[in-house]
Amino acid sequence: MLNANQRDHLHATLPLVEVTDFPALRRGAVTTLQVNLGYKCNQACLHCHVNAGPTRTELMSRETVGMVLGYLGANRISTLDITGGAPELNPHFRYLVAAARRIGAKVIDRCNLTILEEAEMDGLAPFLAQEQVEIVASLPCYLEENVDRQRGKGVFEKSVRGLRRLNALGYGKAGSGLMLNLVYNPQGTSLPPPQGALEADYRKRLGEGYGIEFNGLFTLTNMPIQRFGSTLVSKGQFNDYMRLLRGAHRQENLESVMCRSLLSVDWQGFVYDCDFNQMLGLPLAIGGRRSAHRVQLSDLIGQDLQDNAIVVKDHCYGCTAGQGSSCGGALA
Repeated sequence: MLNANQRDHLHATLPLVEVTDFPALRRGAVTTLQVNLGYKCNQACLHCHVNAGPTRTELMSRETVGMVLGYLGANRISTLDITGGAPELNPHFRYLVAAARRIGAKVIDRCNLTILEEAEMDGLAPFLAQEQVEIVASLPCYLEENVDRQRGKGVFEKSVRGLRRLNALGYGKAGSGLMLNLVYNPQGTSLPPPQGALEADYRKRLGEGYGIEFNGLFTLTNMPIQRFGSTLVSKGQFNDYMRLLRGAHRQENLESVMCRSLLSVDWQGFVYDCDFNQMLGLPLAIGGRRSAHRVQLSDLIGQDLQDNAIVVKDHCYGCTAGQGSSCGGALA
């Protein structure tokens, strides 16, 4: 976990990834709208590519939430993927979830687990279960010391309590229909281990040690941008990490990278190819070239973006390295 000085003085990473030979990509059909409800979070994790934390004030307005719902309905998007920060800290979170479910969209909440213990989050877990929200929960290791080193002292213990609370509601239990998936991030400058083998380890350790059940494990590669990228620069490891990602690039992963079927929306309603491009301020490309201005989601209602060019930079190797990485875990 970073101290206040480290959080407030980040090295810019866009200049380091701007020049690239990453292969050109084009969109397929948009099936997922990933919406960032704001950068405010009750934690400040070392690997966070959003630079989220307790002092951030950016939060999506009710008006912009309405824009999201309008796009979901008009474009018949099947999945709403809600992220942050801690998205639950947005005062319009529950309204958005309930309204999206009424439209018929599947809803995913990217939850850090410790948020369930915040005083203002009373009733959050039962609400998620009632709306049949899929929970994707960050738990970067099954060892307490590793989690606390990456996310802050006491986080592992709080996370275990959160998982037990979700299990008690039926999350992660066979036949309940309440999906609970965990997310693993490496501790440093390495690629994630094979997802299947690591999932088996998680099941054994969490099941035997804490009685916890879950549906699946997603392994995510750390992106060399924002907080993690800045840490790499500070330690003189940025170029080595980029060489690792480039050297592990697999061409076959290009077919299933998340930006081909996902749109990312920031807290102001502007649109990007993915959450990582959002953090780098790289707007959606329209008409075959990157826009001089940011595109609002409302401008895309009813538009078909299939075959639209995707904005790629050197950080994109983080999604194609090794077994690949996406919001749904490994690609291979």
